[in-house]
Amino acid sequence: MFSLLRQPALSRFISVRLKSVAASQSMAAKRDRDLCNPSSPDFLTFEDPQAFKVKSFWELIRALGVFRLCSFPTLVNNCGKLMTITRKVLGKQCFCMVVRPSVYAQFVAGETEGEIADSMQKMRSLGLHPMLAVPIEEDLGESTGERRYEDNLAAMLECVHMSHSKGWSKNPMMQLKITALVSPELCVSVSSIKITLYELRLTKIKEVMFPGLTESENTHLLLGLQRLNKIGEASVNKVRVLVDAEYTYMNPALSLITMAMMKKFSQQSAWIWNTHQCYLKESRNLLLDAIQMSIDQSFCLGVKLVRGAYMDKERKLAEKEGRTDPIHESWERTNDSYNGCLEIMLNLISEKPDRYMIIVATHNEESVRRAVTRMEELGLHRDGNSVCFGQLMGMCDHVSLTLAQHGFSVYKSVPYGSVDDTLPYLVRRAQENRTVLQGIRKERDLLRQELCHRLKEKITSAR
Repeated sequence: MFSLLRQPALSRFISVRLKSVAASQSMAAKRDRDLCNPSSPDFLTFEDPQAFKVKSFWELIRALGVFRLCSFPTLVNNCGKLMTITRKVLGKQCFCMVVRPSVYAQFVAGETEGEIADSMQKMRSLGLHPMLAVPIEEDLGESTGERRYEDNLAAMLECVHMSHSKGWSKNPMMQLKITALVSPELCVSVSSIKITLYELRLTKIKEVMFPGLTESENTHLLLGLQRLNKIGEASVNKVRVLVDAEYTYMNPALSLITMAMMKKFSQQSAWIWNTHQCYLKESRNLLLDAIQMSIDQSFCLGVKLVRGAYMDKERKLAEKEGRTDPIHESWERTNDSYNGCLEIMLNLISEKPDRYMIIVATHNEESVRRAVTRMEELGLHRDGNSVCFGQLMGMCDHVSLTLAQHGFSVYKSVPYGSVDDTLPYLVRRAQENRTVLQGIRKERDLLRQELCHRLKEKITSAR
């Protein structure tokens, strides 16, 4: 859908990489000196239970209990069915009484504005920034109609308003899933035809009519673009909107629409961001294409860099359809892909921090350490707007809190809403991140150490 980088741009990238090698050599002595500096990346081992000293006694117990449940693959893989059965057995009221203080409280900010505000103030006191996420999305076969999409638009606009007006972050961000405003079926149709960025200009959305789409699809696309245009108009110069990537069968359309929003709203700064999934074999080329497009179209580029969360479904679908698996063959290759894309973006940011921005969205400690080390080497500010880190609320707090305590800008993805609204979202996130959930033994150990430390203090003080 997008052209590959032309030769001059490739030469420029090669030049950047040569500079980075020289920079690495020149920083060797600095790293030796930094071994004695408590703020050095070499000390970011994420093994200090004191990172949890800001958590209450109940929060420690709750996290330990939830993470213990998450360590059982059968529970995580079937959490949707188990939730449905439990709700039928207990009834809605009793079910909510069980879920609200446990799983819901661990991963969701709250339902009412007061509950959300309390969660955000707590997060702010810990040095963390909230990145609000309206827990609405759709997949094929789940389309709900224009009225529902208009209701979703209202929820998104309210999210923009809360993110901007409450003062919870000096550089507010929010997440957006395009499939909350445009049907997945249409995204698949748009992905299968050739539409250029010029044709999809949001400044000309009243003229949308593509021959590859039916009349009803063109009508729905027009309405969807109008909804997205309202999001852009409400958020520009106020809130940075991070558009989530989804499945490969609809991602080309999502990227095209996101690029159209960038073209209109990210001329002076990156107010619209796109997500790049590094578990895809084509992830590097897609990132390079996006960079070239931002150069050609003169807009600022914001990148949310993730490994990816739909691996099992993508592989099963590719096998079923008899096509090549789009996912890297191994975890090591995915790591190489992530680190390579991270290197490209950090080098660009070191040259033009006002044109490029990135959120290093990962729970992987090694990637975080790599990013921190390169930031130090390239002279990038820890609390600047150009580079920040991101993790899910309720997970990987030993990384988030340690980074924040060392002065880095850290965002937590924060869903909010009722139990009914957020549980489907949480179930999907649990299934997508089950490898992470089942591998959080280190975080459980640190939580347990902090809990034991507090119990010993109470016993000692009681004597």
